[in-house]
Amino acid sequence: MRRFPSVIGCIDGTHIRIQAPAQEEHEFINRKNFHSINVQVICDADMCFINGIAKWPGSVHDARSFRQSPLFADFEGNKPPLDGIILGDSGYMLRTWLMTPIMNPTTRKQTNFNFAHSSTRTTVERSIGVAKQRFHCLRCGLRLQPPKACKVSIVCFMLHNHARRQKLPPPDDATNPSSISEDGDDGDDCTTQQTISERTRTAAGKTVRDRIINECF
Repeated sequence: MRRFPSVIGCIDGTHIRIQAPAQEEHEFINRKNFHSINVQVICDADMCFINGIAKWPGSVHDARSFRQSPLFADFEGNKPPLDGIILGDSGYMLRTWLMTPIMNPTTRKQTNFNFAHSSTRTTVERSIGVAKQRFHCLRCGLRLQPPKACKVSIVCFMLHNHARRQKLPPPDDATNPSSISEDGDDGDDCTTQQTISERTRTAAGKTVRDRIINECF
């Protein structure tokens, strides 16, 4: 993907609107004040989804849902499942295997890094946009209770992959990220009190990010 070495995918969360659930209704109200489930996806360069998790209510931040996922635990372990880098926005945690942008770039290399990072990461936004345009229910809402809404969402993303492999044309305007309103999170709600281990992992991620900046940009 672009100029990044060993990028295996881009991660993002997307909100799928649902009707007000019968139980724990307040948990499903997201920051834009509508009921939703927060679906985490990772896509590859071909705009296919290589990982997806749909189980969290709309009030849960992207970073928290990722931190609680089996994939996160696998990458944090001693034997990561894949050798490569995932790109995420500034709401995610920095790791040796998860690259986030520089918040306040001060050098040309850092600016170039951020530009390449953003240009590459839009792949996941475009992938979500195409899927939502292809399946009207993902864009306009599911009149289902959360468990079924989660299952339908994942099936739609799987069918999107099938359509991509069959080279079916995308819906009109679906390749433009701005045509779909995405509901990202403002940050990681789990980092207000970082543990020593968390700080160590973040520092290691910064070291890898600095090396990539110096060697590639």
